[in-house]
Amino acid sequence: MKTTFTSRALTALGAVGLTAAFSLGSVQAREPYTQAELDKQQKALWAVSKEGYDLWHGSKPSMSTNGLGCGNCHPDGAAANPQTFPKFIPAFNRVATFREMINWCIENPQAGKALDVTGPEMLAMEAYAFQLHRGKPIEPGLAARQTSPVRVEYGKGFPSKPSMIGKDTRE
Repeated sequence: MKTTFTSRALTALGAVGLTAAFSLGSVQAREPYTQAELDKQQKALWAVSKEGYDLWHGSKPSMSTNGLGCGNCHPDGAAANPQTFPKFIPAFNRVATFREMINWCIENPQAGKALDVTGPEMLAMEAYAFQLHRGKPIEPGLAARQTSPVRVEYGKGFPSKPSMIGKDTRE
């Protein structure tokens, strides 16, 4: 008897709630972003990507003890293929994330100290790599399957001023 009363009470409350919602008028989605909002978002993305570029090319000494930077093996993010992660990595003998792969490269070939996977520097590294691979097909899966190379006509792949770190090219 108690369950029946509770069910009826909840049904009545639901009906009242729906009636109130319809009587208030329809709810509309927010308008698309304004140009000012889009410009602000793009500016923030470019700033983080620039920081990633600097890190990729050796701006943080603790990431390497032997002079190597990510850019030595992956110029312009080549063969990093962040859009293919998560994928099986034979060296790990399991499926790994792109962030784990970045730290593996920092700790092994570069003999440096891994980045905090939730920190702003890791975000910057990801932003730079993904920025260069925009438009590439997302194909998580096998480590042996690579996508077509990234085409960077010149520069860093994003607008910036020379940082004096590594070799800056024409803008």
